[in-house]
Amino acid sequence: MNKLLYSMVGIVIPFLGTAFGSFFVFFLRKNINQKFQKLLLGFSSGVMIAASVWSLIMPSIEMAKDQHIISWIPASVGLVIGILFLVVISTFVDKLRNSKNKCIDMIMFSVTLHNIPEGMAVGVCFASFLTGNISFLAAYLLSIGIALQNVPEGAIISMPLKIRGVSKTKSFFYGILSGIVEPIAAFITILLIKVVVPFLPYLLSFAAGAMIYVVVEELVPEMHEDEKSSFGIIGLTIGFIVMMILDVALS
Repeated sequence: MNKLLYSMVGIVIPFLGTAFGSFFVFFLRKNINQKFQKLLLGFSSGVMIAASVWSLIMPSIEMAKDQHIISWIPASVGLVIGILFLVVISTFVDKLRNSKNKCIDMIMFSVTLHNIPEGMAVGVCFASFLTGNISFLAAYLLSIGIALQNVPEGAIISMPLKIRGVSKTKSFFYGILSGIVEPIAAFITILLIKVVVPFLPYLLSFAAGAMIYVVVEELVPEMHEDEKSSFGIIGLTIGFIVMMILDVALS
């Protein structure tokens, strides 16, 4: 098996993590109580906050340093643009959807956005492997690490969809759809490595801004609707810790 084939297999691995996480929707019961719904909303919020910091903003800062740019500039600029972009998208979605469906739309949109620069980062890694700058093991360890991080991200797409009444099969499909952009972005990055790399710090923080907006604007207010909001806080704490451990341990 040559280097190119190894790389093509490697860039698909993170997508498999998303698909695996989405598969958990098939284990959900038909009738889901309010406590579990709040717990899931909180878990989604925690995962997205932790992913924004450790998967997106911190790598953006490190990449900026490597490019000899003032480290906080790409992170700050991308974050602001990402939030403003989601404000515009949210206004547009408001005209098309009711509030419940809008929440799911925004989660899926922000996680998909998050997967694009993450896929590009995988592409940079395998482009470096193809040129001999890093080893096969290093490239695959990064890819497997991102796949493990993607497991809860797949779940936070498919499971809330099921709670909203979407069938399990469709929920699973939408979950894996959010992850398919990752290998596509990785492949394009390998082809256009010299063009893409300078913009990657901005794209990472852009995705972080989008995710933070969704948490603050959509998930947290919904956690506090009706009663049982304490379960949302518990879920947020669990989601944040799980994602933080995955990001730090596998980085």
